[in-house]
Amino acid sequence: MTGDQYTGLGLVLRVGELFLKGRNRHLFEQALERNVRRALAGRDDVRVWAEHGRLFVRGAADRDLLERLEWVFGLSSLSPAVFCEKRIETITAEAVRLARSRAAGAATFAIAARRSDKQFDHTSTDIGRVVGAAVAEATGLGVDLEQHDLAVGVEVGRSWTFLWVERHPGAGGLPVGTAGRVALLLSGGIDSPVAGHLLQKRGLELAAVYFHAFPYTGDGAREKVRELAGLLARRQNGLRLFVVPFAKLQELLRDGAQPSYLVLLYRRAMIRIAEALARRERIKALATGESLGQVASQTLANLTTVEDAATLPILRPLIAYDKAETIELGRRIGSYEISIRPHDDCCTLFVPRHPETKGLPAKARRLEEQLDWRPRLEEALEKTEVIDV
Repeated sequence: MTGDQYTGLGLVLRVGELFLKGRNRHLFEQALERNVRRALAGRDDVRVWAEHGRLFVRGAADRDLLERLEWVFGLSSLSPAVFCEKRIETITAEAVRLARSRAAGAATFAIAARRSDKQFDHTSTDIGRVVGAAVAEATGLGVDLEQHDLAVGVEVGRSWTFLWVERHPGAGGLPVGTAGRVALLLSGGIDSPVAGHLLQKRGLELAAVYFHAFPYTGDGAREKVRELAGLLARRQNGLRLFVVPFAKLQELLRDGAQPSYLVLLYRRAMIRIAEALARRERIKALATGESLGQVASQTLANLTTVEDAATLPILRPLIAYDKAETIELGRRIGSYEISIRPHDDCCTLFVPRHPETKGLPAKARRLEEQLDWRPRLEEALEKTEVIDV
């Protein structure tokens, strides 16, 4: 159904950096439309259509729709809109009605008019002048094109005409799924779910690997991770969560390795396991929530020592974030309150009093050679539980 066949309420969804794409832009637009439709699944009262670089939702413009779409990556902004006939009289009447409904507390306004249908009798300037005069007379508001309290948007296209007075920020970025897949090492902490969010924003679809050290960590830690995985899963088409039993391998390392290198050896083992799972899923990269210098294991030397165990690239979207920035973003996306529940993850177990801060890859390899760790790593892989969230 085209826009000129529809009058009533709806949403206008604007795209962001998709405009920078070249001849493959249509692939990004198709992915975005699929993700929008997926986010609106179950809302049988609305329909979605795409036209001329825009997405439109027709049938309603309520808070539930906005909340469903606020974390659809690839959208730069969203506006509840009124669709109407392509007649200057109808456009003017709707603009006056909208302005009156939002005039309380406002002193000034502006009309943001855009005419992409060059066959329409009135230019963008004409629309602004005619509609603006009617709104000023009806509301008594002054005109201020630069620092106004209220903006009334008017857009006249070839097959749609709509007006809006609200512009909500979108999630930005690229549609999830357009950049491939990545295996995220997901703990129950603050950092890794925020890292996952940032990866999704760049178009990556997540799988997640959680290292569960039962009986040292209980069901509370596991459930917290599953809930975080569910939060991330809502931004894509579900999420595969791998729950790896890590305690036996961790005990082997604790009992036989130099204490100061324990955390580095834990992390190297995690990388190897995550890589094996990623290869099974045909995933080409790993990701972590590490931030440079945040804790002893995340110095430049130690990051290098851990990465020495990898053959796949390791993405670290939080590498330059400080903790306050990560917490702020965690609050925004809804992960922080889950992450701070008091349940330990495996990385907090058996931590030495004086951890190494200047690890050496060669030394880590020598310490590993002294231990028969491979059978326990294989056992952890065999007993890994797969949960489709």
